[in-house]
Amino acid sequence: MLALTKAEAERFYAVHRERPFFDDLTDFMSSGPCVPAVLEKEDAIVDFRGLIGATDPSEATDGTIRAAHADSVQENIVHGADSPENARREAAFFFAERELVVEGAGESGQ
Repeated sequence: MLALTKAEAERFYAVHRERPFFDDLTDFMSSGPCVPAVLEKEDAIVDFRGLIGATDPSEATDGTIRAAHADSVQENIVHGADSPENARREAAFFFAERELVVEGAGESGQ
C-alpha cells in the first residue's frame, strides 16, 4: 500500500493529460492509499478487465468491482492495464525489475 503524490499520479496517467477528466482523475488517485499489483497468468488482462468491469461504472456489468464500488469514471476504484505494453509500463512505474517474476523463471525470478 502506498500513496501517490499529485505529481506521481500525473506521471502515471500522462497518456490522459489532454483529456477533460485528467485533473479529477489525478486528484482522486492522489487522495488516498492505493495497492499496486501485478497479475501474471494466461489472459490476465482480459480476465482482470472482465472482473473489474467497464470504466464507466454506470455501464459496468452487475457483479463487477466497478459496478459495486465505483462512483464515476474518474473515481472508478480500480485500474487495469488495457494491453501488454501498458501493463509492462505500468508495472515498471511501481516495481523494480528485480521485484517482478520473469515468465518461465519460476516464483523466485531466477
